[in-house]
Amino acid sequence: MDKMTALVDFLCLDEECGKTVNFNVMELKEKEGLLTCPHCYRQYSFSDSSFIDKLEKLRNLLIAVKDAEDILGDVNVGVNTIAGSAKIPYRLLLTRMNTVITLEVGGFKIDFNFRVEPAKSGDFH
Repeated sequence: MDKMTALVDFLCLDEECGKTVNFNVMELKEKEGLLTCPHCYRQYSFSDSSFIDKLEKLRNLLIAVKDAEDILGDVNVGVNTIAGSAKIPYRLLLTRMNTVITLEVGGFKIDFNFRVEPAKSGDFH
């Protein structure tokens, strides 16, 4: 499999900054959970094993979706309403949904945003 990028972002916790911090979840383990805000240079150490485990599960989910890319065109999600039912292509859902995982880090609840776009060659944004 090609090297995959899975960009995730969150808002910097520094009150004077509040800008977006991006990271590649596929490389977080290699960086030993260390991140730096590119704007104010606040350092983040995601060393809590349960937090790293959750991001590792997210990484594994993204790899599984990438591995299933060749069948996504054949997979649909059925939605039933009073007006009837519809089949929504799974690939379309993945490219249109914004996914947010909210985790507690250092006593703060942080929304980590990521977007999955399997239609792009190797990149999940």
